[in-house]
Amino acid sequence: MSKPSDSVALTGAAPSAATALADPQAFLASLVDGATRALSEPVAATVLLVERTRTLGDRLAGRPGDITELSLSAGGETLSLRPAARGQWSAETRRVSGGVVIARRTQTLGEWLSAFAGHVAAAAGDAAGDAAASTRALQTLGIHSAEAGVSVGEASLEADLRSLASRVSGRIPADAEAQVAQIVELLLDTAPRVRLNSETDLIVRRAATVYLPDTLRAYLALPVEWALGHVFSDGSTPPGALTAQLTVLQGAVSKLRDAAVADDANALLVNGRFLADRFAVSSLDLR
Repeated sequence: MSKPSDSVALTGAAPSAATALADPQAFLASLVDGATRALSEPVAATVLLVERTRTLGDRLAGRPGDITELSLSAGGETLSLRPAARGQWSAETRRVSGGVVIARRTQTLGEWLSAFAGHVAAAAGDAAGDAAASTRALQTLGIHSAEAGVSVGEASLEADLRSLASRVSGRIPADAEAQVAQIVELLLDTAPRVRLNSETDLIVRRAATVYLPDTLRAYLALPVEWALGHVFSDGSTPPGALTAQLTVLQGAVSKLRDAAVADDANALLVNGRFLADRFAVSSLDLR
């Protein structure tokens, strides 16, 4: 059994994982709603199973009844979550082959939610046939895992940036690792140059603490084997989408650095607006 974990937060309309203790039914309903919106109803109907218990009172009142189990089947695995006694949860993932369970592992609620988000993203990408759909699904679902280990804090910006490349080493493609290292170098060079200008300082800090980490989280949330081996119907791949997004980010940050070196306030603002338009509104969209 697992207790609610602080390692995963649900954003947007969904409650936080802490709400799982206070109102398990609202928490489960939010997961069903989020996954259905992320996948679309036709796709959700093929991969999502919601089991309920309906009392006579529920039937008379036209209520759907309490959710007893939520399951998602995708990529050869079935993820199941059930509320248990005293605010605990029963969370597990089963690997299935030919209709037979060949492996089973229990998880904490936080671990299960991270896996759930990744499988929803994979299913959305498969259904749409492109990598962008995977990351749009993650954004719609609103689950962000602190376990991704790519956070860059405002108060510890320099130290967190310096350690970022090592934190993603071996977890993203080698060419993406090189891009991250280059983006970090650009940000570290740019940050002290704009420190006295509050507006441009904010732009650089957003790139460091939001745009770069969110791009990495979107990839790291995907199931590892699926991300490495999957090819969408349009020919794109998750690693290719990641490197394409990092290329855009690197180009924009490079222009920020050049503008800071030249002390060109107008160019700084223009590139800041580009970053905000491209990454802030849909920070997980690898288009």
